[in-house]
Amino acid sequence: MKLVRFFHRGNNRYGILEHNSIRLLKGSPFEGIVTSQTTLSVASVRFLAPVDPTKVVAVGLNYRDHAKELGMPVPKQPILFLKPPSAVIGSNDDIVYPTQSKQLDYEAELAVVIGKKAKDVPVKYAKQYILGLTCANDITARDIQKLDKQWTRAKSFDTFCPLGPCLETEISNNSLDINLKVNGKIKQSSNTNNMIFSVDQLVSCISQVMTLEAGDVILTGTPPGVGSLKVGDEVTVTITGIGSLVNKVVAKAEKLIF
Repeated sequence: MKLVRFFHRGNNRYGILEHNSIRLLKGSPFEGIVTSQTTLSVASVRFLAPVDPTKVVAVGLNYRDHAKELGMPVPKQPILFLKPPSAVIGSNDDIVYPTQSKQLDYEAELAVVIGKKAKDVPVKYAKQYILGLTCANDITARDIQKLDKQWTRAKSFDTFCPLGPCLETEISNNSLDINLKVNGKIKQSSNTNNMIFSVDQLVSCISQVMTLEAGDVILTGTPPGVGSLKVGDEVTVTITGIGSLVNKVVAKAEKLIF
């Protein structure tokens, strides 16, 4: 089932994507998936990020092939950091290149969306707390990351967390091909089987640290091939069974002062 969140006639709504139409849900999928009889055409709505999280928890260096590429040892525990909700955008929204940075990098990632409040969850029960999966791009101002020696500012600019295009609820998180293209050229290509820590392990580990709320997002790490973007580039993250997250990089508009 592909859940979508969209803007229609002044309201943000949820629905189920059915080919070229959307079947409206009665309320939020976090309250239970209850369909209505109303359908809308895809052309009549503006798609949003599939969720509006209270927080985005991200994982660094979680692909074996990425660690090998960097010549770094495999972590013994997940490396965690946060991205703010204000960084979240949807598919076809623009990534804004901040004036403070000279190196903007892409990072294709599988994103996990939490379905209900989760605290101290054992690994064997983690799946019960996952609503679904979506595509993500962990945009990073790499030069700022190197300058700061930590990751908060570099990962937190507005538009630095594209998510979408939908939330897939019926696929396994194992053996999913993940790739990223810039202007149609493959830059990253791997499979979720190369993750060091599985999705279930990550949900459990993070829930031991902080309470995960319904709608919160976990970014599960990026495969090898990370590189830079420039203004005008179109970047596409594609994951098997989910779809393609597409965003264009634009320059930050000059602020007019009167």
